[in-house]
Amino acid sequence: MPAVTSVVIGGGQAGLAVSRCLSARAIDHVVLERTEVASSWRTGRWDSLRLLTPNWLSRLPGYRYEGDDPDGYMTMPEVVDYLCGYASAIRAPVERDTEVTSVRGDGDGYVVTTTNGEWRTRTVMIASGPYSCPDVPELARSLPAHMTSLTPSEYRNPEQLDDGGVLVVGAAATGIQLADEIHRSGRPVTLSVGHHVRLPRTYRGKDILWWLDAAGVLDERHDEVDDIERARHVASFQLVGSPGRETIDLNRLQGLGVRLVGRFAGLTDDGKAQFSGSLANVCALADLKLGRLLNTLDEWADENGVDKESGPPERYAPTAVPSDSPLMLSLSSGAFKTVMWATGFRSDYPWLQVPVLDYKGRVVHDGGVTPAPGLYQMGSTFLRRRKSTFIDGVGDDARELVAHMVDYLDEVVNVR
Repeated sequence: MPAVTSVVIGGGQAGLAVSRCLSARAIDHVVLERTEVASSWRTGRWDSLRLLTPNWLSRLPGYRYEGDDPDGYMTMPEVVDYLCGYASAIRAPVERDTEVTSVRGDGDGYVVTTTNGEWRTRTVMIASGPYSCPDVPELARSLPAHMTSLTPSEYRNPEQLDDGGVLVVGAAATGIQLADEIHRSGRPVTLSVGHHVRLPRTYRGKDILWWLDAAGVLDERHDEVDDIERARHVASFQLVGSPGRETIDLNRLQGLGVRLVGRFAGLTDDGKAQFSGSLANVCALADLKLGRLLNTLDEWADENGVDKESGPPERYAPTAVPSDSPLMLSLSSGAFKTVMWATGFRSDYPWLQVPVLDYKGRVVHDGGVTPAPGLYQMGSTFLRRRKSTFIDGVGDDARELVAHMVDYLDEVVNVR
């Protein structure tokens, strides 16, 4: 049984960033990847998907975007090439086609069992990502038999959909992009809207993420917010990466002909979908939060002299909420053919045999440090910073968690 000081599970941006930081500390390790580097970017993504973050924000430890389109947004093949280039540049010790089947405690370390044998290690870094399983509600099982139920992981393009109406459930980044794309294919789309974070693609002449990065909003730490668990479950930014840097929000979608309804709340025995009556309040709250954020950015711009190089402050029309938005729609009438569940993802760790999971199967951690000594998590939402799930965000998190690991090895295990 081979032995290493650290095993990193996952060969995406989080695992590779950890590998780079471990190498910088001369810590021997292996990166276990069930298929190949950047596997989650290769599969489970629709054809037109691009990063929501501009290319210049693709920064990893010792590596950054050097292409000729810094303000563009990478396609999925470009993301794969970028991460494969990073793995090669840092000489990451990736064991490809190696699926982890068990992680269990063993004395002062762990045994990691894979499809290619076992590894004994002092520490484990779980960097398999937060998007392993679509989080589809149970009521999806009760849809009328004629309807197709899809998740974004299964969707590729509108051509795979039956002709007829499509109900898109969820109005974060994924939901608004798919609602726009599917509607443009000629299929009538109804968008079920829950809590969302409204943002313009550009603000005062710059990408909104330039502002959030420069003003330090993305760097807000997990120990600086009042309720970190709530912060970790906020919907993703309502942004789409496109060559034209378009803002696609609920007003834009309605202008195109997409119908809005409230949060999908239930399904009756006779196939009627029930929707929350809180659509107006949800949209008003998103508008209020957007206004507060823009005020914060404007204050920062004034204090730091950015006003001189930016356009004037902007404000946006409130979200128009239709007065006749239905609270119930029949899914059994034949008008709807497809439900697209843009309801997010959940993690799944059937192989983790260490008691660090809560009642929902999520890893319990404090900024990536779990209650089990030497066991860490990387890449999850707001792990240590608001930007933790961005490519740019994993670098700072990796440096800090590897520093914690070094202290653990030095002071507790005393192997260095």
